[in-house]
Amino acid sequence: MVLILFEEIISGLELSRDEEEALAGKPGDALASAYRILVAIGEATGAKKLVPVKWAHVSGVNYNTIGDAGVQFLDKFSRTAKVVVRTTLNPMGYDKNHPEGIPEKFQGKQTSIVKSYERMGVTPSFTCTPYEVFDIPRKGTAVSFAESNAAVYSNSLLGLMTNKESSLSALASSVTGKAPLSELRLDEGRNPKVNIEANFKFGSELDYGLMGYFAGKAVKDSSVALSGIFKPSTIEAKALSAGIGTSGSCGMFTLGKAKEKISFDKKEAKAVMDELNTAEDGDIITLGSPQLGMNELDLLARLTEGKKFNKRCMIFCSRAIHNQAAKVGLTGRLERSGAEFMCDSCTCLTPYVIKEKYDSVVSNSVKGAYYLNNSNKVMVALKDIKTIAKEYTE
Repeated sequence: MVLILFEEIISGLELSRDEEEALAGKPGDALASAYRILVAIGEATGAKKLVPVKWAHVSGVNYNTIGDAGVQFLDKFSRTAKVVVRTTLNPMGYDKNHPEGIPEKFQGKQTSIVKSYERMGVTPSFTCTPYEVFDIPRKGTAVSFAESNAAVYSNSLLGLMTNKESSLSALASSVTGKAPLSELRLDEGRNPKVNIEANFKFGSELDYGLMGYFAGKAVKDSSVALSGIFKPSTIEAKALSAGIGTSGSCGMFTLGKAKEKISFDKKEAKAVMDELNTAEDGDIITLGSPQLGMNELDLLARLTEGKKFNKRCMIFCSRAIHNQAAKVGLTGRLERSGAEFMCDSCTCLTPYVIKEKYDSVVSNSVKGAYYLNNSNKVMVALKDIKTIAKEYTE
């Protein structure tokens, strides 16, 4: 049975001798498993071969997303597997410096996950915005990103080439240094056939997030063209990328037109709001899905200067961004406004924000709203960051 499976897997891919030997299990079971994952994906996506990647960004870090089965798999896999390219990590479930309210079981499982990744040589970055933390390779470099917003942002704005990977496929790339040559690693996959055209003037980053969510649902191809909007700022581009990455399989946008046009009017924007905006107000404010970067922190600090939040405000960002912000005084300014920083974690799927603690939250994140509504079972009042600063500070 194993031999038949092996023959079926390699039939459509041109593999080097080293790759064939690894697939057959010569270097060990962990590497064989990784190659099996990549070859199976290659077969499914029409790849002819595997190509080297320079960087893997791995998800499947939060205990809430992988559960006990994931913990056990990583513990076993990490005993023999080692990463061979730069490998960075998505956020985990909580900030170890703020364990208040986090169940001991969750902390223990989360610690096991982190230890498994560190055993393999993974950089414990705990960020969903690696493009804001690490040096970016030159345009055209093949990478393997499992975080959806990072894949969309990197393909669209940085010229990197990654498919919208799963946690397992990015992990497989990290230990093999390879990925299938298919979809968004090919020029034809990066030429969109469908154009989403905005027919009204956007007023905030929230509008970009709504358009992205609509585009991700409407377009089944690997890339989409967007028109009717100006080149987005970093804040707007993050919201757009996160929206696209949340609602469908699309992994890249371009600014321009394509053969087929779909209109994005106020009616379509309202339909997305009606789906995700499930509350008029919230018990707390959560900001950071994707995690906030220096641009958002600077904007928020300016908007809240000399004021105080009248609700608890949790800011999720990476440790690297927090340290950078602390050096220039941004964290101090925001903490004086009453904001709390939660590093290494994000709004989505964290035990900080659950139904048992809060009925609803205020957020500017379309991605966050999707996961808070559907996974955390917490209702969301969607508002842009300027409105949040205006309505919830005194």
